[in-house]
Amino acid sequence: MDLVTVLLSIVVILFLFKAFKNHKQGHYKNVPPGPTPLPIIGNIHLMDIGKPHKTFLQLSKDYGTVFSIQIGMSKSIVLCGYETIKDALVNHGELFVERPYTPLFADTIKGHGIVFSTGENWKVMRRFTLSTLRDYGMGRKTIENRIIEESECLIQKIRSYEGKPFDNVTSIYAAVTNIIVSILLSKRFDYEDPTILRLMGLVNENVKLLSSPWVILYNSYPFLAKCLPGAHKTIFENIKEFQDFIRRTFTKQKKELDVNDQRNLIDAFLAKQQEGKAEFSKYFYNENLTALVADLFGAGMETTSTTLRWAILLMMKYPEIQQKVQNEIERVIGSAQPQMEHRKQMPYTDAVIHEILRFGDIAPLGVPHSTTEDITFRGYFIPKGAAIITLLHSALRDKDYFEKPDEFYPEHFLDSSGNFKKNEAFIPFAIGKRSCAGETLAKMEIFLFFTSLLQNFTFQPVPGVKLDLTPAMGSTNAPKPYKICAVPR
Repeated sequence: MDLVTVLLSIVVILFLFKAFKNHKQGHYKNVPPGPTPLPIIGNIHLMDIGKPHKTFLQLSKDYGTVFSIQIGMSKSIVLCGYETIKDALVNHGELFVERPYTPLFADTIKGHGIVFSTGENWKVMRRFTLSTLRDYGMGRKTIENRIIEESECLIQKIRSYEGKPFDNVTSIYAAVTNIIVSILLSKRFDYEDPTILRLMGLVNENVKLLSSPWVILYNSYPFLAKCLPGAHKTIFENIKEFQDFIRRTFTKQKKELDVNDQRNLIDAFLAKQQEGKAEFSKYFYNENLTALVADLFGAGMETTSTTLRWAILLMMKYPEIQQKVQNEIERVIGSAQPQMEHRKQMPYTDAVIHEILRFGDIAPLGVPHSTTEDITFRGYFIPKGAAIITLLHSALRDKDYFEKPDEFYPEHFLDSSGNFKKNEAFIPFAIGKRSCAGETLAKMEIFLFFTSLLQNFTFQPVPGVKLDLTPAMGSTNAPKPYKICAVPR
C-alpha cells in the first residue's frame, strides 16, 4: 500500500484544483447509497486492492444489494446477490447490455472484438462468434474428439513425471490453450513450444497486473498515468506483442485462404471480408479480427485452465471426495475413454465439477456492464453509461441458495437421493445477453479433462506440504503455485 499512498499524493499535488472543480457530489438525486467518498481519492482508502470483491461484499451488508462506490473520481454501481444480478441482467437485460468507458481498455482494445465492444459492433461480433464456434464443433462430437486427443497428450506429459513432484501450471495451460488454438488457427502446439509459452506468459502476466494500483491510477487519471512508468506500461507492451502475433498469423492465412474450404475462425472472418457486402466491411475489418482472436484466446485459456488447477488442488485437499469421483468413474466408465455422454450417468462427478467452479470463483467481479440510458432500478437512479459491477462472487456465495457458501461442499448440487440438482445462483459464466460465449466449450473441456485425469491418476500433495486454498493476487481468483504428485492408477 505504500506505492498507492505515494501515487495518490502525486495526484493530490498536481490535480487538486481540477478534482475539486469537477467533483459532482449530489449531482443526481436518489442514487444508490454508499460510503462517503473523500475528495480526489473517493473510497479507495476502504478497498482491498488485491481482492476488491471482498470489500464490496462487506459494504453490501451496510448499504444493501445496490450501492455506489467511488474509485478516484469515477463512481460505480455494485449489484450484489443472485436476485439483484438476475433482475438487472435478465429481467432488464437490454438496459444493462453495454460496457462502460474504461481508459485502459479504451486505449488498448479501442472498442474492437467482443468482450469490451459496444453497440451494434458487439452484436455482430457475438453473433459471428457463436455461429462460428458452433460450426467448428462447440457442443459437438468434433470438438469433443479434439479435447479427448489433447487429454491423452496431457496424461502422457503428467505420466512422464513418474509420480514425482512437479508444477502443473504450464502443462494444463498449454493443453487447454491448444483447444481454443485449434478453433482459431487449426493448429496444435507442443507444450514446450516457445511460441505458446510466450503467448501464455503474456496473458498470465496481464491477468496479474490488471489488479495492480497502477491500473487503478490509469483508469482514474489517465492523463497523469501516461507520463509515468508502471504496470500499465507492461500491459500495453504485452497487448501489442500479442496483437502483432495475431496480425502476422491472419496475414499469412489471408494469402492461403480458400473461401470454399474454411478451416477455422480466422478463415471464416477473412471470408466475410471478401464477400464485399457493406455490412461486412463495416464490422469485419482487421482491427476487429485482431481483438476478437485475442479475446477468445485469453478467455478460452484462462477460465478453464484455472478451474482445472483448482480441481486438482481441491482433490488433494479432500482425498475422500477424490475417491468418490474415482469410484463413480470406475462404475460408469471403467477403463474406456470418458465422453460427454457419460456425464448424465455421473451425478456426483457433475456436482463436484459445479462446486469447483462455484468455490473457485474465478471471475468474482465479472466484466463491468453499463446502462444504455438513464434508468430507475430497484428504486434508485442510475445514469446512462454508469459502470455497473455485477458481483458474481456474491451470487456464488449467496446464503439463500448455498447451505455452506464458504466451504467446498459438492452436496450443494445433489438432492437427498444423490441425483444432480441445478442451482440457479450458479452463475460463474455470468448470465444474460453478455454471458460468456464459450460457456458450452468450457464445460465440455472441464468435464473431459477432469474425468480423464482422475481416471488415470490419484493426486496427492508433496509430503509435509500444507495446502493453501487462499487465491493468489490477480484480477482473477487463481490458486497459488503448488506442486503435485500424480500417482498412476
